[in-house]
Amino acid sequence: MQKPSIIAKDLIVKTQENTVLDGISFSLNSNEHLAILGSADSGKTSLANALSGKIHFAGIIATSFSNVTDRHTRIELVEQRYQFKNLSGVSEFYYQQRFNSFDSEDAPTILEELIKANNGSSKPTNNIDSTLAVLGIDHLKNAPLIQLSSGEHKRFQLAKALLNPPQVLILDTPYTGLDVGACKKLNEILEQISTKGSQIIIIPGTFPIQDFITHVAFLQNKKLQYFGEKENYETSVSSEAAAPVYDNNLLPVSDEDFQFDNIVEMKNIHLNYGSHVILQKLDWTIKQGEKWLLRGRNGAGKSSLLNMITGDHPQAYSNEIYLFGKRRGSGESIWDIKQKTGYISPELHAYFDKNVSCFQAIGSGYFDTIGLYKKLNKSQNNKILQWLDFLQISHVSTKPLHSISSSLQRMILLARALVKNPPLLVLDEPCQGLDQHQSNQFVSLIDHICGETNKTLIYVSHDETNIPSCIDKVLHLENGDYKIKKIKRQTVKAVA
Repeated sequence: MQKPSIIAKDLIVKTQENTVLDGISFSLNSNEHLAILGSADSGKTSLANALSGKIHFAGIIATSFSNVTDRHTRIELVEQRYQFKNLSGVSEFYYQQRFNSFDSEDAPTILEELIKANNGSSKPTNNIDSTLAVLGIDHLKNAPLIQLSSGEHKRFQLAKALLNPPQVLILDTPYTGLDVGACKKLNEILEQISTKGSQIIIIPGTFPIQDFITHVAFLQNKKLQYFGEKENYETSVSSEAAAPVYDNNLLPVSDEDFQFDNIVEMKNIHLNYGSHVILQKLDWTIKQGEKWLLRGRNGAGKSSLLNMITGDHPQAYSNEIYLFGKRRGSGESIWDIKQKTGYISPELHAYFDKNVSCFQAIGSGYFDTIGLYKKLNKSQNNKILQWLDFLQISHVSTKPLHSISSSLQRMILLARALVKNPPLLVLDEPCQGLDQHQSNQFVSLIDHICGETNKTLIYVSHDETNIPSCIDKVLHLENGDYKIKKIKRQTVKAVA
């Protein structure tokens, strides 16, 4: 009989006054690979953190591993986002820093960070080079971490973990932000290392359970509802807790008296980082009320293009861009632009001030800041309460943003993007961190908002299941070039 490599017994995890996991017990043999499932806010990330020793817990977690060499760690956790320090030794980065070449020079490069992970040795670099090549980011070896897109950042995280495959590799939603080709490549890599001695524990998120997974742990209501073989999971477990059903008649949004011919007009756009050209000769016009899908592989320039629209990218001033009928740089302030735009992105989430309360985080949407520094008026306060009630998350109103789950944080930031009722919605991977039920509800919500009002939408998603049906136009970026086409909803396919 094989000896278990991981045993959890009566595991309890608490955050401040809340119990996140209660009485979790299971054991996993070394040749078994686990998928952790459950609805958003069910404790999946907390379980991953406890197993990897990242957070305090009560109960027992016992591990039994074979002898390891210097090049193999015992347990490695790939978190949702990698936290790093700059070359000055601090980790205080700001959102726009990614686009400023001078500021980005204070951030370590991919190579520097991987050398550190390789026990400080740059030899053999061929191991680093081959790992980067497999993940398709070898051309970014000398790129500062701060300049990576969300998908490139995730590939870097995977490269760091796979450089010296550990005995237990725990991955928290590793597919989030990856394009379809990268997801397929990651599946192949994980299957390979699972047959070479590494044990995989994965939170797949909204993605299917991988073929090499043997066991499933399903969390619900702080408890482990099911633990057992994957084949028996679907017949043994009832469906996940249903997501809230929103009453669209109570939706706190309406058509404002905004009249623009073109919301966005971009002419002969050129974007580069040093000698690396991201976009060239791009022409893009978005008329009021149009619904666009912006797509492309990781690193194609989607987020950079969006940030030229939202006012966060300095190269917007060296290009011919018209927003809401006015040319950029003709006297309007960045706040004039942001006031008419509701925006969310993985990077905004990463750099947002999470010490503010959830109520304050939503309120900051009125002023387009990453914290609340101005006093809200009575009307604004009432509108925030309406959004909290509508989304059925009023119970977290006074809690600090950092004290709630990542999925609830994302819901708060979604409300922040919508609270000022802007004519333009720019939603960059808005369903990241949400479970499938929440994602379905949110996509339905966006369809309702865009169907009932004349709002203009720019939407980014690598996941075909999370694309609103109202979208009828696509801008596809690839290798510095672009294509524009009209679509029917059924023809939208995930990026290969």
